[in-house]
Amino acid sequence: MAKAPAAAERKPNAAFMKPLTPSPILAAVIGADPLPRTEVTKKIWEYIKKHDLQDAANRRNINADDKLRPLFGKDQVSMFELTKLVNAHLK
Repeated sequence: MAKAPAAAERKPNAAFMKPLTPSPILAAVIGADPLPRTEVTKKIWEYIKKHDLQDAANRRNINADDKLRPLFGKDQVSMFELTKLVNAHLK
C-alpha cells in the first residue's frame, strides 16, 4: 500500500511579502520604513493593544486616538474595516 505524498509546504504569497511604503498619516503610527502588509497589520495591532484602544463593551471595535483618527477618518471602526482603511495608506 503506497503512502499519500506529503502536502506541499505552503509558500508565502509574494504580493503579501512585498514591502510597501506607508503614507505620512500611517507612518505616524507604525514608522516610515517600508513593510510587508502582514507586518503593517501586526504593528497596528501592537499599537492598539499598547494604548488599550479596543472598545471595552464591544472588543470588535477600535477607538481612535489622536494618531489613528486621521487614518480612520472617524472616532471608531470595526476590526473588519481596519484592513481596508490601512490599505488606502500603503503604496
